[in-house]
Amino acid sequence: MALLFALVIDPAASDDAVADFADSFTVIDPSAPALSVGELSTQRGDGIFESIGVVDGHPQEVSAHLDRLAHSAAICDLPLPNREQWRQAVEVAASHAPPSGEGVIKLILSRGVEHGPAPTAWVTAARAADNSVVRDRGIRVVTLDRGYDSGVPGRAPWLLLGAKTLSYAVNMAAIREAKRQGADDAVFVTTDGLVLEAPTASLILRQGGRFVTPAPNGGILHGTTQLSLFEHLQAEGHDTAYETIPVADLFTADAAWLVSSVRLAAPVTAVDGVRLPVDAELTAFFNRYLLSPRD
Repeated sequence: MALLFALVIDPAASDDAVADFADSFTVIDPSAPALSVGELSTQRGDGIFESIGVVDGHPQEVSAHLDRLAHSAAICDLPLPNREQWRQAVEVAASHAPPSGEGVIKLILSRGVEHGPAPTAWVTAARAADNSVVRDRGIRVVTLDRGYDSGVPGRAPWLLLGAKTLSYAVNMAAIREAKRQGADDAVFVTTDGLVLEAPTASLILRQGGRFVTPAPNGGILHGTTQLSLFEHLQAEGHDTAYETIPVADLFTADAAWLVSSVRLAAPVTAVDGVRLPVDAELTAFFNRYLLSPRD
């Protein structure tokens, strides 16, 4: 995913109400070195990020992503991002994203350089990978033990579960393990047998006439795409729910999808080698909505 554009942000105070933050942005060469060797985002993964899908030059669900960036910052004891500053940075990046087709804008907020300056922040724009095949053909998943029970988030908030941090080594390792097992992706489960999420996506099940996703109270990153899709389903008269989902329910679902900001809705065709029904018409309905302009 080659970068098309990058800018560095001089983070403003969270309560700064200045209308124009253009002077706080420095456009940089996206192919040139830009980070200090003392940068804690690369040394320790000590920072947070968001990935915003772009469709025909329109950044999707910007408000929801900024909400989640602030939520992650609070969990990680990082300075609260100035919402208006970051919104303007997204607008600048969007003007350099592909004007047609799909792209991705990334927001990164790091604890900064050891012994200062801190924090550091930057925004990038790139063309998105072609996800049309997985949206059409679907993906096979395996369940992987996340290594903790469902009570851990309450007992150990310092694990930062529920924040979108730059520490993604475990997530990437899970995807590699899924591929070693002959699948395309993974679904994390707790040691006490409850469904969580995929390494880079939210999970949605259709059970009867309802659409269900795991309740975001067990270390789950609340997905912006899942939230938007649920709002759309509700507006269309469908029932949606957040529930505690036992692993066994994965195998009896009428259909299942992994949804995320860039891949959008990919139907799950099999779980641990057990085939699932695929609703091609409903998947197309999901992706038509997700590819429409959404604020």
